[in-house]
Amino acid sequence: MAYDPESMHEARRALGDKVEFATRPMEAAAGADALILVTEWNEFRSPDFGKLKELMREPVLFDGRNIYNPVEVRAAGLQYRCIGRP
Repeated sequence: MAYDPESMHEARRALGDKVEFATRPMEAAAGADALILVTEWNEFRSPDFGKLKELMREPVLFDGRNIYNPVEVRAAGLQYRCIGRP
């Protein structure tokens, strides 16, 4: 499932039925085995990491933009992977 507040309309037009699109960020996380962040929109800057952990089947977060504090994410119980940081 995918969610992007800025480009979903264009992605939906290009991808059609190949991807399921969420209407809200937390909806995209519900039941997910992993969450992959690839954009830096303000909407993604301050998520409730505890809520994410509750919603996800496997609490794994890949931060492709390095916008989160690894200590804070891990303290909430998520496995955190990022690019360019230990």
